[in-house]
Amino acid sequence: MGERSLPTFDPSTPAEPRIYNYLLGGKDNFAVDREVADKLVSKRRYIGRWQYPAIENRRFMERAVRHLAEAGVRQFIDVGCGFPTEKDNVHQIAQAVDPSARVVYVDYDPEVHVHFRTMLDGVPNTVAIRADARGPKEILAHPDLTALIDLAEPVAILLIAILHHIPDEDDPDGVVACFRDAMAPGGYLVISHLTSDGPPPIAARRFEQAFEPVRESMTLRTRDRIRSFFGDLELIDPGLVDGGHWRPDEDETPPSNWLAVGVAKKP
Repeated sequence: MGERSLPTFDPSTPAEPRIYNYLLGGKDNFAVDREVADKLVSKRRYIGRWQYPAIENRRFMERAVRHLAEAGVRQFIDVGCGFPTEKDNVHQIAQAVDPSARVVYVDYDPEVHVHFRTMLDGVPNTVAIRADARGPKEILAHPDLTALIDLAEPVAILLIAILHHIPDEDDPDGVVACFRDAMAPGGYLVISHLTSDGPPPIAARRFEQAFEPVRESMTLRTRDRIRSFFGDLELIDPGLVDGGHWRPDEDETPPSNWLAVGVAKKP
């Protein structure tokens, strides 16, 4: 998990942040990204955009951040944040509860970094740093992070839709353990992860295969495997569940069965 070279801008190779951006209805993507995204979404399998795992994932993130902010968390580290959306980004949700909330966005993609730097210009208590999620020690020691975040105080670390892009050979367990160990008591770990348990096996295999030309690989995992990333942290209610079942809003749509999510507290 040493320091890694960061990717350069390459519009000819599909990239996960741009694919996710397209699935959320964004404009920061290219034809190569849309081609992969269209393979992931079958009109015969999903009914309407709200049932896409990308939408389900985003709505889970929004609810989790709002819940933690209302529970008193004032520090957030969003690892592998992806492109910002027009509204309801982590800092906007947290600072709506308390304007003093501090938020660090982390992504290794050069386009994502530029977009966040532009968005956060003049926004207090926020910063965007460019770093690889597979290097947690480098992230946690980054001077821009340490200038804003006090790791001796509770912090929420968001690993939203990032671990399924870290293959086993890159030691995702070690990555998450490093983040867990750095958390002070009272901190929270938030994880969302595409799972192989919900979809039919052939659909799961095709989903992973669709990512073969993408800069980031895709590894679907079982719910038990995803649960193991929390280590000895205590999952808060309702535990590890489908994204649409985690403290749903009244207008929440049925889950896609592709996404497992959970929030755990460090005692």
